[in-house]
Amino acid sequence: MQYINVVIDNKSEATDQFFTYRAADDVVVGDKVSVPFSHRKKPADGYVIETNIECSLNPKRILEVESVDRQRSLTAEMVDTALWMRRRYGVKYIDGVKMFTVGGKREKTGRTFKAVAQQDAEYPLTQEQLAAAQTINKSIDDGKLNVFLLKGVTNSGKTEVYMQAVQHCLELGKTAIVLVPEIALSIQMMRRFQERFGEEIVATLHSKLTTSDRLQEWLRIRSGEARIVIGARTAIFAPVSNLGLVVIDEEHESTYKSDFNPKYETVDIAYRRAGYFNAAVVLGSATPSVVSYYRASIGIYHLIEMNHRVAESRLPEIEIVDLCGTAARGKDDLIGERLQYEIGEALKRKEQIILFLNRRGFAPQIQCLDCGYRYVCPDCGITLTYHKTENAAVCHYCGKKFPPLRVCPDCGSRYIRYGGAGTEKVEETVKAMFPDAVTDRFDLDTAKNQREIDRTITRFMRRKTDILVGTQILAKGLDFQNVSLVGIIQADVTLNIPDYRSSERTYQLITQVAGRAGRSSGRSRVIIQTYSPDSDAVRYAAQGDYDSFYRSELQHRKIMNYPPYSDIIAVSFTEGEGFRKSDPDPMKYAEDFRSRLMKIPGLPEETVFFEPRREQRKSAPDRSRVTFLIKAPKGSRNGFIVEYMKYRDQMVRHRSRCYIEIDVNPYGIV
Repeated sequence: MQYINVVIDNKSEATDQFFTYRAADDVVVGDKVSVPFSHRKKPADGYVIETNIECSLNPKRILEVESVDRQRSLTAEMVDTALWMRRRYGVKYIDGVKMFTVGGKREKTGRTFKAVAQQDAEYPLTQEQLAAAQTINKSIDDGKLNVFLLKGVTNSGKTEVYMQAVQHCLELGKTAIVLVPEIALSIQMMRRFQERFGEEIVATLHSKLTTSDRLQEWLRIRSGEARIVIGARTAIFAPVSNLGLVVIDEEHESTYKSDFNPKYETVDIAYRRAGYFNAAVVLGSATPSVVSYYRASIGIYHLIEMNHRVAESRLPEIEIVDLCGTAARGKDDLIGERLQYEIGEALKRKEQIILFLNRRGFAPQIQCLDCGYRYVCPDCGITLTYHKTENAAVCHYCGKKFPPLRVCPDCGSRYIRYGGAGTEKVEETVKAMFPDAVTDRFDLDTAKNQREIDRTITRFMRRKTDILVGTQILAKGLDFQNVSLVGIIQADVTLNIPDYRSSERTYQLITQVAGRAGRSSGRSRVIIQTYSPDSDAVRYAAQGDYDSFYRSELQHRKIMNYPPYSDIIAVSFTEGEGFRKSDPDPMKYAEDFRSRLMKIPGLPEETVFFEPRREQRKSAPDRSRVTFLIKAPKGSRNGFIVEYMKYRDQMVRHRSRCYIEIDVNPYGIV
């Protein structure tokens, strides 16, 4: 027998610690065990973190493990990564461990697979593709941890490079993880890999799978039957062994940052897991994030460039249309004259059109013209968007729906303005302009499940749809061969988001959605409608000049001390369940913790602590949330994480009814 330390599968912060048990000698790190715990009648699930430990407790007080479920057990590498997540992000032990686990009681049975594809088929490569594949494959051969930033223009054939590297992994008996930013794209990518390598060795992991389907895929990966894993960001936690390659496609996308607990960066997890196996990591994008390109410029990443499109496809001609003054001239700025003309010409040539606006719904602003009242979600404080097809005002943050506003609740006025435009309004306008064309819409309202996603994409690929109106989901890796025109309705939308990345995001979206055009050998055009034609993001995107945009943006980040020159840390205190007026206010906790952090010995002089601010929720006026931000110079974040964990433990010991959260480099908060 031996003594082991176990993490209990329990959400309470009070149990965020190790518990010692007695177990058989064959129990190893990662094993899933059932153990007696507290006063529960049924045993609790737990995961073994340490074995063969020295124990000073009275042996009679140490209980014994009741059973071991090795089919659901983890590996030592998974446990090591979970513990590293705790150190890096300050998450609870069980939150890190649970990212690798799976629910469900039993897997599906009787699944059959199609025959394995012919893997000796020839796939001609361009010189750039061949050079990229050879560089990555050599790293896999050498068994060294390397991170490659594959910067390739749209339609340069990055996916084929991924496939060549995956094929090389398979030949060496290794496994591969391929990540995409959207679940819809994971289905498309999975099908391409299944056609190439056969269904039996390809598995997919994402949040839309049923519990039984996810369990089945998890067990196939864990057993080694499936050696290629395709999925969204959570697939980085797939239970693989002998990892040879991690691919993160469209690495610049914000969806690779988790906004829910545990809050993590997917690329960090990929680097950690790849390091354990001495595997290669490939980050692919036509528009790399500023942080990734900076890391490549200083030698942390290895840069591979692919500057030419495959086959005979050509980059589209891009034209900027200045919308300033259109309203004063009595013109409609939604579909301008220039864009309307080009749509008509493309339809005459039987070519397809994509119209992009990164706002869904019909009208994103509902406001009283007399007193200025804005219709907002009572829970989130977010401006409600009017959806005409549902005849409802919808919160795009929590999803709640409210009746349309007819009378101002503040002043009683009936002069209510439904302002702005979303994809629903664009669709209605286009149908009125071109009644003979078949127009469809592709956004979160019409792509609610995989069936609807497949229907919309299939109809467009089969040329049954002439005009496709959509949001940013259109910009993420979709391959349409007959698109000759892309219209970007309001390129300024993302420039006005209160985030230091807004300029970067605008450049990326314009470039990515423009890349949907010109994938055949014919002429193609992109029309960018904007009120900010002189913006660096718009100008350089129109020119296809990433390097100039990067230099401009990096200079701004340096002056303002934003990433990559610092880490932005958000610390929040929120009133929890059972909070009473006599309890300490979240503001007091925030001010106390901020004061403690400012006294950390050796704190860099350039560290900036912002004042705490209160976020009051109208639906719960007695409960609030207080947040403050820290600009932490590079290399100092770990000290803040350590202090956060100490303070959280202190709050738990004092049975505080507030809870603390921390988020490193969050999106949409500064």
